[in-house]
Amino acid sequence: MQAFRAALLWFDPHVPGPSVRYEPDGLLVTGPGDGPDAPRRVVDVGPWATLAPRYAAVPLTHWPQRLIAPGFVDMHIHYPQTDVIGSPADGLLPWLERYTFPHEARFHEPAYAASVAEVFLDELLRHGVTTALTFATSHPASVDALMTAASQRGLKLIAGKVLQDRHSPDGVRDETQRSLLDTEALIQRWHGRGRLGYAITPRFAPSCSDAQMRGAAELAARYPDVWIQSHVAENVDEVRWAAQLYPGARSYLAVYGDFGLLRERAVYAHCIHIDDADRALMRETGAAAAVSPTSNLFLGSGFFDYASAERIGFRYGLASDVGGGTSFCPFHTMLAAYCVGRAGVTGGGLPKQGVSLPPSHLWWQHTAGAAEAMGLAGVVGNLAPGCEADFVVLNPQAKPLLARKWAQADSLEEALFALIVLGDDRVVERVCLAAEAQPRL
Repeated sequence: MQAFRAALLWFDPHVPGPSVRYEPDGLLVTGPGDGPDAPRRVVDVGPWATLAPRYAAVPLTHWPQRLIAPGFVDMHIHYPQTDVIGSPADGLLPWLERYTFPHEARFHEPAYAASVAEVFLDELLRHGVTTALTFATSHPASVDALMTAASQRGLKLIAGKVLQDRHSPDGVRDETQRSLLDTEALIQRWHGRGRLGYAITPRFAPSCSDAQMRGAAELAARYPDVWIQSHVAENVDEVRWAAQLYPGARSYLAVYGDFGLLRERAVYAHCIHIDDADRALMRETGAAAAVSPTSNLFLGSGFFDYASAERIGFRYGLASDVGGGTSFCPFHTMLAAYCVGRAGVTGGGLPKQGVSLPPSHLWWQHTAGAAEAMGLAGVVGNLAPGCEADFVVLNPQAKPLLARKWAQADSLEEALFALIVLGDDRVVERVCLAAEAQPRL
């Protein structure tokens, strides 16, 4: 076993929702998992004064004036768009056509895909993201490259080959039957291998034929423990297009339901332009929303309705959505989510209730809440006993103004908000993955 002393932040797994726990002087104890290759687990967590006598013989690392927190969970990100980040455009669909599709076409080359995968994973770890649900491209080589690199590093990573057999340009458009055969082969090759998981990945309903959507649903039924990921109701033009393509569907989200693609472990990015019937459908099926605020602000897509999500009661969590999203940094994502919550409109011409999300709630959305939404509660995103021991060591002294604000904070919420507003990758001093024996610098 190993013990780590510092301030500790985690969430009570026995209380629904974001029940934050904090110890200004705490002890985190980790130990081996079940089996020789199993991830390390959290053995105990709590006040130093209470736990120290119990673990006096365990090797101790002390990090004064540091905060240990769960590794961040990113519910929606595109690894092939690492180099698309920060590309200007008039909106979602023009941005896809001008930048994203031409860049993704390069990922048929295994060497190129592998080179981007290395940069992508470096960025995740540099920003303290230890679990990610990510899109690859329509090329199987892109999945192989990413999974290979993630396996070597020990990240908790779920990824999938994009399905898009229509309304897509040459170079990224795939062939229906081949795409489904490739998807099943990738599931068998990677799902459940170490800390890796597979996600069946229709890009979005307009890019997939009915045959491809039916095939994706058949695979999801055949492999019930894999994930499903896609996009829905991100942009008003996209919603209008989906309505034209599926005139018989009650809504854009209902298209996925009609094909059998809404269930536990199904994650849909954005979910901005939806109504209460859609929200109830999410709740009833167990599907979750990946809220992507920096992307939504950058592309002018709209503002997620937090008040309605809470009123209806469906799962959601935070995501960077790089490269529509403007940063890998969870602090930037949480700050953008706060601004999105405050907005009084959805961006599609409809009003919504503005809310001020507590800083601990924002943090929960990017850790334990995101894990719960993905069907990984009690596995990642928390430091409760039994969880895989992914954690970050944060330095509130890393920036002068942040250090000043941190010292002046009168409450945990004020301290966390200072980190959210002023934090960046400089705050992430160390990252410890459950697959590693020692924290990395």
